[in-house]
Amino acid sequence: MRRKGLSPLLYSYLAAELLAPFFASFIILYCVFFLVRLIPLLEVVLDLGIGFADFVRLFSYIFPHLLFYVIPMASMAGVIIGFTRLTNDRELLALKTCGISLRQMLPPVLLLAAAIAALTGWFSIRLIPAGEVAMRQLMYQLAKEKIDKGIKEKKFTEALGEVVVYVDETDADGAWQGVYVSDMRGREQPNIVMAKRGRMQADISQMAVTIILQDGTLHSTSGLDGQTVRFRRYQLSIPLRPPTRIDGDDVTQLSKGSMSQAQLLEAAHRPDAHPQDVITFMTEYHHRLALPVGCLLLSLLGIPLGLQAGPGRRAAGIPLGLAFFVLYYIISTIGKVMAEDRAVPVPVGMWLPNLLFAALTIFVFRRAEQERPALPEPLTAALRWIFELLLLAPWRRLTAKLSKQRRHRQPADTPSGLLVHADLGSRVFHLPGCPQHRSRRATLQFRSVRLARKEGFHPCPRCAAEIKKYEEE
Repeated sequence: MRRKGLSPLLYSYLAAELLAPFFASFIILYCVFFLVRLIPLLEVVLDLGIGFADFVRLFSYIFPHLLFYVIPMASMAGVIIGFTRLTNDRELLALKTCGISLRQMLPPVLLLAAAIAALTGWFSIRLIPAGEVAMRQLMYQLAKEKIDKGIKEKKFTEALGEVVVYVDETDADGAWQGVYVSDMRGREQPNIVMAKRGRMQADISQMAVTIILQDGTLHSTSGLDGQTVRFRRYQLSIPLRPPTRIDGDDVTQLSKGSMSQAQLLEAAHRPDAHPQDVITFMTEYHHRLALPVGCLLLSLLGIPLGLQAGPGRRAAGIPLGLAFFVLYYIISTIGKVMAEDRAVPVPVGMWLPNLLFAALTIFVFRRAEQERPALPEPLTAALRWIFELLLLAPWRRLTAKLSKQRRHRQPADTPSGLLVHADLGSRVFHLPGCPQHRSRRATLQFRSVRLARKEGFHPCPRCAAEIKKYEEE
C-alpha cells in the first residue's frame, strides 16, 4: 500500500542527502573552472600591475560567469551521487518496502532543482551582464591608473601607445608644468606639441583620456614642409587601449553579453536594426532563459541515473550524467548555430534541447520507476558496441603493438625478470631454471643478459638455446 505523502522529516532527509554532494561537486568544479580561467587572467593582472584589492574585485566580476556553467553540472552531480548512495546502502529499497514510490520522493528533489534553476536564471539575467559592465569599467580605470603612475617627472612615458608624453614638473594638484607630447597616430612623422601647462582627464563612460594643454605650440611636418601653430588651449583625445583580452574575450567591448534583457529586446526591435543583428540579440535573449530550464531538467534526469547503481553493480550514473551533460550542450550549440544561420526560427533553435531532454527525462524516469534499466537493452548494446569499436578495440590493438615492440627492443632480457647468475672463473652465466643457476661457483649476479654479455660473459649451452627461443618469440 502506498502512502499518500511523506513526512517533512523524510523530505528534509532526502534534501540533505542531495545538498551535501551538490556543495562538494560545486566546490570541486568551481576550483577547476577557476584555475582554467586564472591562467589567462594573470597576464592582465601582471600587465596592469593590479593589487590584491583590485584582483578581488575582478574575481568577483568573473564569479557569476563561471557559475553559469558550474551550477547545472553540480546540481546534476549532486542528485546522481545522492541517489546512488541511497541505492547502494539499500535505503531506497527500504523506502519502497514501506510503500513509498519514486514519485513521492520527487517533491524535495523538484524543490531543490527549481531553486537551483532560479539561481542560475538570476545569474544569467542579472549578475552576468552587470558583472561584464563592471569589469569593463574596472579595466579602464586600472588602465588610467597605470597611465597616471607611468607619467613621472623628467621621464618619457609610453603608456599611451603611440602618444609619448614628457613632463618637467608635477604639482600637488596633478597639473603639469613644461609638457612635451609626440603624437604618432596615423602619421609617418610625429606631431610635436610643447606647452607651458597641461593636465589629463579621464572619462570612464567614454573609455578615453583627454590631455589638455595650455599656452604652447604645435609643430607639424609633412615631407620637407613644416608648420608651427600657436595655441592657448589644445586637447588630445586618446581612446584607452588596455590589455583587456582574457582567454580570447575582449572584456572592454560592450557586447550582447553585457546587455540586460530589456536592452536586448530594445536593440532587436530597432527599426534600423540589421536582420542578422536581430537574430543575434534574440538568440542571446532566449539563451539566458533556456539554460535555467535546462538546469532543472538535468537535475531531474539525475534521479533515474542515480538509480542505476546497486549492490554488486558498477555505478554508471556519473559517466552517464557527464555524457548527457555534454550532449545537452552539443545540442544547444547546434540549435544556436542553426538559429543564427536562419535554418530554424530562434525560439525553436534555442528551446529544442530543453524539449528533447524533457522527453528524455520523462522516458528514463518512467523506466526507473518500473525498475527497468535507464536505456532499452538494444540501445545499451548498440552504445556498448560503439564504445567497444571506437575506443576499446583501438586501445587494445595499441597496447598489444607497444608490448610487442618493447619485447623486440629487449630480446636479451630474462623472461622471468630474475637475476642472471654467472661463474667468474669460466665466464659463463646461467638463466633462472638452469640446473647451474644456483651453483656455488655462480657467485656473480646481473639484472639482465645484456649486462652479462657486456661484461664478457656468455651463456651455457642450455641457456643459449633458451635465449634463442626467447628472441624468436
